[in-house]
Amino acid sequence: MATSQATVDFLLDQLRGMLDVSARKMFGEYCLYLRGKPVAFVCDEQLFLKPTDAARPLFEEVVEGFPYPGAKPHLLVSADLWDDREWLVRVMVATAQALPEPKPKQPKVPKAPKAHKAPGGSRSA
Repeated sequence: MATSQATVDFLLDQLRGMLDVSARKMFGEYCLYLRGKPVAFVCDEQLFLKPTDAARPLFEEVVEGFPYPGAKPHLLVSADLWDDREWLVRVMVATAQALPEPKPKQPKVPKAPKAHKAPGGSRSA
């Protein structure tokens, strides 16, 4: 089941007043960014934080889950915690601060146009 836009909008509303947060749709689900750094996924209507030692102590009970097939385990934030705006901000900030800065993207180098052969080939005179 894909995540609804309403779910992402709710999470963004909870965080926007206190954080520079954004979301980007990826493969039918969403990635949440804090100051441009990817910190969480919203998949199948569930919030998955990237696992960090800084965020674990903020959970009463740590539950891990997999946001998508083949993913490493992430910290699962149960929906009942989404209403606690202050806690949600704390856990997002702790996660972001513990993660490395994203690598700068390499600029795309435009491909050189292909050389076209003259019709009929070349002749020597």
